[in-house]
Amino acid sequence: MPLDIVVGTQWGDEGKGRVVDLLSAGVDFVARFNGGDNAGHTVTVGDKTFKLHLVPSGIIHPHTIGAIGNGVVVNPAILLQEMEMLRAAGVTVSPARLVISHAAHLITPGHIALDKALEGQRGQGKIGTTLRGIGPAYTEKVARSGLRAGGMLQPERFGQAMRQHIERVNHTLRHLYQAEPLDSERIAQEFTEYAHLLKGYIGDVSLLLTHAMNRGQRVLAEGAQGTLLDLDHGTYPFVTSSNPTTPGALLGLGLGVNWVERVIGVTKAFQTRVGEGPFPSELNGDEAARLRGTGDKPWDEFGVTTGRPRRVGWLDSVLLRYAARVNGLTELVVTKLDVLSGLAALKICVAYRADGQELRELPFGPAELGQFEPIYLELPGWSQDVMDVRRWEDLPEQARAYVLQVEDLCAVPVRMVSVGPERDQVIEIG
Repeated sequence: MPLDIVVGTQWGDEGKGRVVDLLSAGVDFVARFNGGDNAGHTVTVGDKTFKLHLVPSGIIHPHTIGAIGNGVVVNPAILLQEMEMLRAAGVTVSPARLVISHAAHLITPGHIALDKALEGQRGQGKIGTTLRGIGPAYTEKVARSGLRAGGMLQPERFGQAMRQHIERVNHTLRHLYQAEPLDSERIAQEFTEYAHLLKGYIGDVSLLLTHAMNRGQRVLAEGAQGTLLDLDHGTYPFVTSSNPTTPGALLGLGLGVNWVERVIGVTKAFQTRVGEGPFPSELNGDEAARLRGTGDKPWDEFGVTTGRPRRVGWLDSVLLRYAARVNGLTELVVTKLDVLSGLAALKICVAYRADGQELRELPFGPAELGQFEPIYLELPGWSQDVMDVRRWEDLPEQARAYVLQVEDLCAVPVRMVSVGPERDQVIEIG
């Protein structure tokens, strides 16, 4: 079967971009299926680091075609900036190499203004949104009043629709949030120009990918964010507005289950998250600083999109087992094993304690994680720098034991381990 799906098993930022880049060498299409520019995937090739928010990571390979599915919300301004950044780096970006679903919804300055106004009104109850307009865009989609990419096929009519949209937003900004209105005329003109620039990229992604797979070509579905941010299956209400899980890939690309061969879950060797919400295995102080890094390297634990320092902690196998279940994972990729080098002892959360009981599974999903105390298994660390290791048997014994413990705890085989940010800093297992 020609469809593989890559999903994050944590709160996003697991290193999916470099995994997608690696797997893209053997596929024909890489298709993004959810989220918007609130998520960032980092790909390092030699001395170049690409931070991609909308364009599928696999486009760095010259032979792949990128697709942006109907499940994605697209900010045209950000997309055009990203396309120009790639071109400046020597990557070909043309209608022959990038297709945007006609059914993908668009993010506008109105959505961004509403996002900021709503988050500001929440005060201490804020969700920690990236303020990129993602939530309001998905809200309009569900309310059946959003703007879709297909509208850009007729730029002048699209400009009129944009003007009306901003006028509706202004009414809400003035009367509900007492906020300053936006310039509807200027925004309408800008988005008319965006439509002229992007209309050649609009197509039917579902049909394109289905025809490709019928011809025997391979498709890699790329998710943004992670399972624990899923609107239905995440740490609600501290979640995103889409479904970054396996079923979301099928819905977000318009594909059936019959095509799926592999579901590849990506997890860091430890746990991180950005934004608000519960985090049972979170660390603070020196231990947290050690895992996070200083921010002077592109792969340190600072958000690609927001630049915010990520919260860090020990790997949580309770949540990893949960992610394996809701996604139907067939295999795991463990990233950033190199970060653990030099630590004398490592911990993995293997269960929770609540009300005098020990729980190895979540009783009602991850929405109420704040009530749980982590129970840890302690493992010996290793001192060797593993960034130059390329064979499983050359890893320190303690590093191999750590990876095998992760595999055992979630009952999913680990097929790859990354030991650095470069394309070749990956160890394949089995």
